Amino acid sequence: MLALRLTRGSHPAVQLRRLLVAVASAGTGFLLLCTLGYAMGHPDSPAAAALRLAWCATPLAATVYFAVAVARTDPATKPRPGLSAIGLGPGRLMAISATTTALACTLGSMLALLFFLHLRGDLTGMPFDGAAAEFLASDTPLPLPAALTLLAIVPATASVSVALTLRPKDTSPKSAPRSYGRFGAYGRSGTRETFGTYGRFGAHLRTGGRKAEVEETPAPAPEPAADAEPTATVTVTGPVDLDPTRPPAPREVPKGLPWGVAVLAAGLAVEAYANRTADTDGLSMPGGHAGGPAGVLAGWVLTALGLALAGPGLTHLCGRLLQAVRPGALRLLAGRVLMEEATRIGRPLGVVCAVASGAYAMTALYDTDAAVGPLTTLGTLLVTGCTVATLLTAAVEARQARADTTAALVRLGAPATVLRSAAALRAGALLALFVPLTVVIAELAALPLAHR
Repeated sequence: MLALRLTRGSHPAVQLRRLLVAVASAGTGFLLLCTLGYAMGHPDSPAAAALRLAWCATPLAATVYFAVAVARTDPATKPRPGLSAIGLGPGRLMAISATTTALACTLGSMLALLFFLHLRGDLTGMPFDGAAAEFLASDTPLPLPAALTLLAIVPATASVSVALTLRPKDTSPKSAPRSYGRFGAYGRSGTRETFGTYGRFGAHLRTGGRKAEVEETPAPAPEPAADAEPTATVTVTGPVDLDPTRPPAPREVPKGLPWGVAVLAAGLAVEAYANRTADTDGLSMPGGHAGGPAGVLAGWVLTALGLALAGPGLTHLCGRLLQAVRPGALRLLAGRVLMEEATRIGRPLGVVCAVASGAYAMTALYDTDAAVGPLTTLGTLLVTGCTVATLLTAAVEARQARADTTAALVRLGAPATVLRSAAALRAGALLALFVPLTVVIAELAALPLAHR
């Protein structure tokens, strides 16, 4: 009930993203039901039906990935002060977000079932009654348990993925003892924390990457005639940076770039080897293309995984290149934001590049073949739309994460044109790097099947 109330009271933009999740779930559910209809109409070819079901894994993964991105940007399930006092801690908010995702995906699955029954001719009174009756085996009774099982795959997978992604993470060390200090504050170090020389009310001393060692020595007892409050002196050992104007260092470099390059090279090598193996059995591709060996599919999967792994590192590299060679304030701002948001933006961007390279390779293959079928078109639109929507959702999440920084720049007098120019510069840098890379990867991916 609480999840329904939070869903009804959300912002229209949040409702639109949830509606898009429902639409993606409906498309994936319809593909799964069409696979069931093909299996009912062709009981003598179970291998072909199983292969069609395996091809549905790609739109399923894209739908779940989009649902997780939407759940991460939902402001209704963000931890806020005071919610824990009424029982809405991080665990409860995670459960609410998973329930909201399950509701949206279930709505889409029900729409897919209604549309499937309408095309079979089981439901009448609307246009296109029974338009695909022969293809969907309308003369065979629909096994309802099997249909409901297939439709439950998307809501169950999406809700479990959201729960695993948004699960509470306890990063505080549990073995360190607590010791209470002045004004009821406590720390996790072995010595009592005081509020003295630098930062009276608990401001931490900044170091070059490790905590400063603080030794507390009691102050001498005051004279009987003095009314001053007893104080404490703090002796700091180790390098300490007391300059409050120095900006904090950006996050560490994403470590997935070497692994991404290695997996990408392995995928291209697998495709090249599959091209040389002429006696390998052909694999039926979506749309009727059956001239490619099974190794090509494995190469495409490795290539997509490599681009997804290398995306954060390449985004971080873009930010570093923007700040090279005597940068101005605009390039510094744009580059630092790219370095800070490399993981959040880079991974969806790498997935979009993988999908774009795969779509480009498939387009090159279908230049001389028959027309692409409607289910292949639906699957392609689902995968492409979900990945692009995930990238846009990640951009919205990044904008929400740096809202405080943007507000601080505005208060300091930064004009709005500078912020817009920095955003345009970031987008231009990413396009300048990822578009040529996508074209090169797509050309290399299309070579094994284009020259057979």
